[in-house]
Amino acid sequence: MAEIRLLGAPEARQGSTRLPLGTPKQQVAFALLALQSGRLVTTDMLVDELWPDDPPRSALANVRSYAGNLRRAFERLGGPKLVRLPGGYRLDLSDEQVDVHRFERLTDAARSARSVGEVARADLLLRQGERLWRGSLIAGLPVGPVLWARRAALEEQRLSAIELRAGLDIELGRTRAAIALLTDHAERHPYREQAQALLAGALSADGDPAGALAVLDRAEAVLSEQLGVEPGSELRDLRTSLLGRVPPARSREDHGHRLGSGRPADPTGRSRAKHDHLPRSVVEFVGRRELVERTVTEIESAGDRSSTVRVIDGMAGSGKTAFALHLARLLAHRYPDGQLFIDLRGHNEKAPVDPADALTMLLRQMEVPAGRIPSDRDERVELWQRELRGRRVVLVLDNAAGGHQVRPLLPSAGGSVVLVTSRRRLSAGDVGPPVSLPVLTSDEAVRLLARTAGEARVSSEPDAAAAVARRCGHLPLAVRLAGGWLAHRPTWRVADLARRLDAGSTVLRQLAVEQQTVADAFSASYEQLAEPVRRLFRLVSLHPGDPFDARMAAALAELRLDHTERMLDDLLDQHLIEEPAPGRYRLHDLMRQYSAELFREAAEPAERHEAVARLLDHVLHQVAARANTLDQQVLRAHLRLDPPARADLIDASDASDVEWLERERPNLVSLIRLAEREGHLGHAWRLARAMWRFCYMRGYFDDIVATHRVGLSAAERSGDRSAQAIMHNYLASAYTRTGSYLDSLRHLETAVSISRDLHDRGNEHRYRANLVVVHWLTGDPERSVTLGRQLLREDPRGGVEPLPSLPNLGYALTAVGRYAEALEAHRQHLFLARCQGSQYHMSNALGHIASVENRLGHHAKAVRLLTASIRLRDRTGHRFGEAEARNDLGIAYRHLGRFDDARVQHEMALDQAKDSGERHVQAAALNDLGLTLAAAGRVAAAVTAHGQALALATRIAHPYEQGRALCGLAEHLEDDRPAEARRYRQRALAIFDRMGVPERHELRRRLAEPPSTVA
Repeated sequence: MAEIRLLGAPEARQGSTRLPLGTPKQQVAFALLALQSGRLVTTDMLVDELWPDDPPRSALANVRSYAGNLRRAFERLGGPKLVRLPGGYRLDLSDEQVDVHRFERLTDAARSARSVGEVARADLLLRQGERLWRGSLIAGLPVGPVLWARRAALEEQRLSAIELRAGLDIELGRTRAAIALLTDHAERHPYREQAQALLAGALSADGDPAGALAVLDRAEAVLSEQLGVEPGSELRDLRTSLLGRVPPARSREDHGHRLGSGRPADPTGRSRAKHDHLPRSVVEFVGRRELVERTVTEIESAGDRSSTVRVIDGMAGSGKTAFALHLARLLAHRYPDGQLFIDLRGHNEKAPVDPADALTMLLRQMEVPAGRIPSDRDERVELWQRELRGRRVVLVLDNAAGGHQVRPLLPSAGGSVVLVTSRRRLSAGDVGPPVSLPVLTSDEAVRLLARTAGEARVSSEPDAAAAVARRCGHLPLAVRLAGGWLAHRPTWRVADLARRLDAGSTVLRQLAVEQQTVADAFSASYEQLAEPVRRLFRLVSLHPGDPFDARMAAALAELRLDHTERMLDDLLDQHLIEEPAPGRYRLHDLMRQYSAELFREAAEPAERHEAVARLLDHVLHQVAARANTLDQQVLRAHLRLDPPARADLIDASDASDVEWLERERPNLVSLIRLAEREGHLGHAWRLARAMWRFCYMRGYFDDIVATHRVGLSAAERSGDRSAQAIMHNYLASAYTRTGSYLDSLRHLETAVSISRDLHDRGNEHRYRANLVVVHWLTGDPERSVTLGRQLLREDPRGGVEPLPSLPNLGYALTAVGRYAEALEAHRQHLFLARCQGSQYHMSNALGHIASVENRLGHHAKAVRLLTASIRLRDRTGHRFGEAEARNDLGIAYRHLGRFDDARVQHEMALDQAKDSGERHVQAAALNDLGLTLAAAGRVAAAVTAHGQALALATRIAHPYEQGRALCGLAEHLEDDRPAEARRYRQRALAIFDRMGVPERHELRRRLAEPPSTVA
């Protein structure tokens, strides 16, 4: 098998034989073919790459000559096969044969492994990737636009890999190696804040805090003096931790302002919405009055220059969460812009919440749409800090595992308060003194028992009440459990419970060794239950998420729903589970550990496997019933479901409750991972597939990627190739909508290949139809048209469904200016949608027809069609494609002279595209907004919009919108900077000529005009 090396000087080897690559131009051609391994490279692409500025007349002949030389050399020496195809060439290689692809895969995998705490695996993967780097892409050879962009991207990935290596070395204790690596790296790249922070951190870890501060001084000076920006939060936090400073004393004026402050104003002038996400208290807070008052006074006197952080630590069961929530409620009137809460799961059997996932949850509590939340962790931190800027919130970070989990969540701006609870002492940045919770005093514990079990009852037996409190170790959790047990046994005296607790218990030995009284309190409650209720309690710990409902519990335990509901009430009465919302149940982390340990002691492995299978079967049918209302055409065929094992738990009246999917979404992601981990492979990929349409329409593209990667792994383990193709196809959908077009292309081509091998013509056709869109987005609309036409000619008797092909073909035909044919395709799409009664497809078809009518100048007609399309979406709740429809409506209004109406529609389109994460739609909306603003005489705003469109389109490699942005900018530079305007138009023309879109004709005419002169 051939091995291709493009990192450094290009090389190709077949075994021990080095293959000749010829002249420098021929080597560049070979590199482009190898990077597109197994895919068509057109002769136009080769010409553009070899002669980007002024190709000679012999360019095509030269390309053919280079390809012939390579083909003959490879055939003679047994190298890879170079195939000539209509319009270009294909070099038959797999990605694994090309060092560039292996380097990208290994470094990405290393970064992912580190993000989930698999440091040793990350270290191994990164070492494998590092061995491949011999230099920049085809070092020493002149390249054109494609290879230049790829070279730059690889250089950036190499720099990130160096920083990942340094971070791993620091985590693994190899600080000297990290310092040696980072010293030169940070010197060469003074603007990379991550490099500077890593070097400072390594020096600090190696016992050189002065050297670390010197690095920070240099970095901040460079950023301030050369770039005019302030250092980021990571550098600021690192300086704070090194200096060990506390918030500075406030002046009298600041103190007066603090006391007189009210609800703060948003910098934009808008009022802030209140976000209260504090959980409901189990009982009224009791005790620790002096500590509460002192902590509140300290927080209120700290001032607003920086956010106040307090870490509340103490032993398990000491009431840290209750204390933090009590403080949060007392402080809420001073922090009116939100009370936020998140359980970081630092001390339970589930993995702690990753800071990136915690940021997503907190941003969603602040009502930031899912599609607007970046996938990159640093960008997510930046968005979180922007959301907090100018706001005054109380943030409770419950159950933290350590400072590393908390630091990314801390506000960088002043005005907020953060309460962190943890069982261990931790450092979370610039914090005040820790609030370490002691156990309750005897009097406080008795008062808490009385509040739970009844005042009169406890006061009548003071000695017995004190004995119960003492046996509970004066821990709030244990006292509450004991009081709840008494409250539901009205015939028992307090002395009876005291005697029961004195008898002791040996259940949950792990906790009993750590802290005996909590284990005794748990077992005292558990042992009073009937065995069916005990069994239910043991089983519910198998559900991986929070919360769960009674139907899920019934499926787990093979019980009737009404019996399950009564048993859950029994568990609630004993405080073994909690009810955060009506009909929704959860286990406290200690209770989950307790329940899981009981299950391990009582159950055989087969019982666990069968119980998880029952839960997954129930959840899968629940999801499928709701998803079928969104994705009815193909979902049933893909899932191939047997009837539900518990049809009695499936409520047909709930099938239209799509919001159930929203509520359960985090749990469904956890269940998919559980299914793959426990070997229920069919359930894993089917759950991912069933969730797809909902996540796609709501913009949860991160969830699609996460769940379908797990689903793909499950399908591969099971050997189900049809399921593998399904997972590849729907992974591609998320990558397409978020601008990762090359990833999308790879997954779609794999899906097509598998379906072709299986002779599955229907799905092969569907997946190829999706390729039509990707080819257009990557700048090859003619290929889109050719493929779309081919799909429509295929025989429908083989299970081929034309409905998915028609809109994609019409889209491509519109792009290349074949408007009559595009209208024909979209009208056929509308006809078939009406025949099938699919309002989803009808609304899309109306919008697509209107887009073509806009191109033809029929703007009033387009307005009518688009209005109908949007109303249909309003009626059905299917918002997918609405951003494009509104942008087209803005175009129509612009041409009708209704500039204000047009601007409103473009801005709505832009907001919706941001919410759904559709970056190519954002770029289009920005360009059309720029055109509308220019038509209304707002030239400066138009230039800003086109500039933003160009930056975004370049970032996602969307050539068409790049060209449109360049044209828009050229129009506004015409008078002041004509030479620059001409360069912009030339760049746009190169893009449009390569794509073959109709805009090239007008652009060529403009460039042929003589430059204007100023009299």
